[in-house]
Amino acid sequence: MIAPFANLFGYILNFIYNVVNNYGLAIIIFSILIKLLMLPISIKQQKTMKKTTKIQNKMKEIQFKYKNDPENLNRATMELYKSENMSPFSGCFSAIVQIILLFAVFYLVRSPLTYMKKVDSEVISKYTTIMQQNELTTNSAYPEIEIIRDIDKIKQLKVQQEQNQSNAEQNNNENDEKNEEKIDISEIKDEELDALNINMEFLGLNLAQVPTNTTDWKAYIIPILYVLVSIISLRLTNPTKTKKKNAKEDNEKEEFDPMLQMNKNMNIMFPIMYLTVALIAPLGLALYWLTNSLLMIIEKLTLNKILKDEEE
Repeated sequence: MIAPFANLFGYILNFIYNVVNNYGLAIIIFSILIKLLMLPISIKQQKTMKKTTKIQNKMKEIQFKYKNDPENLNRATMELYKSENMSPFSGCFSAIVQIILLFAVFYLVRSPLTYMKKVDSEVISKYTTIMQQNELTTNSAYPEIEIIRDIDKIKQLKVQQEQNQSNAEQNNNENDEKNEEKIDISEIKDEELDALNINMEFLGLNLAQVPTNTTDWKAYIIPILYVLVSIISLRLTNPTKTKKKNAKEDNEKEEFDPMLQMNKNMNIMFPIMYLTVALIAPLGLALYWLTNSLLMIIEKLTLNKILKDEEE
C-alpha cells in the first residue's frame, strides 16, 4: 500500500534533484511542495482541533461525572458531539492520509536508489553483496544509503582489480577458490556506477552519514536541531495547562481524561524517541524530519492566526 506512494514521490524528488543537483536542497524543496499539497487537509484538521478544544472542558466534566458508568458516559459523549455538530471520528481521514504520507516519504528517503533513481532490485542486491565481500559495510538498515556513500571506494576497488588483472593467473589453488564466489568489480561499467551516485554533500555535511557510525562531530548537528525543533512543535500541539482555580477538582478530572494523560506521556517520551531515532538514521532522513518539523511549526502558527482572525 505504501510503496506506490513512495514510488510516485520518487519521481517528484528525482525531478527536483535533477534541477538543483543536490540531495539536501532537493529534500527541502520536496518537503515544502508536499506540505503545500497537504495544506487543504491541514486546514480542515486544524479547524477540527479547535472545535475539539472548545468542548474539552465539557468532555472532562462528562468523564468525571460518569467515571464509573461507561454506558451513560458513551451516551452523554455522543449527545455532546451531536449538540456541537461534530463527529467523534472527525479528523480520522486526515490522520490516515498523514500516516500514509509519513511512511511513504520514509520509504523514499530511506531507499533513494529504489524509489528515486528507480534502480532494479537485482542491481542493488549485487552492490550490497560487493560491499559485504569487500568489508565496506555491515548488515545495515540503510544499505542503499551506504552504497551511495561508498561509490567512490567501489570505483577505487574497480581500478585496483583492473590493474591487478594481469597478475591474476599467478593466483591459483586456494586463492582461486576463495575468489570464485566474489563478484568481479572490474567488469562493472563506469556508467552503471555513475547511475547510482547521488550528491549527498550539503552545507559541509555528508547526508549519507549515520551519526553513531562516524567520528565527525558535525554529523550530530542535524539530529540535535531536529530534536529541539520537534520539542517546540510538540509543545505547540500539546501546550501545558495554566494554573486553575480549583486545582484539586481539576486534577481529579484529569485522571479520567485519557487524551490529556496521553499528551503528558508524549511530552516526555517523544523527545527521547526523536533523539534515539535521529542518531541511528542517515542524515538525509534526519534532514527531512527537521525540515518537516520546521514547516509544521510555521504551518500551525500561520493557520492559528488565520483561523483566529476569521473567528473575530
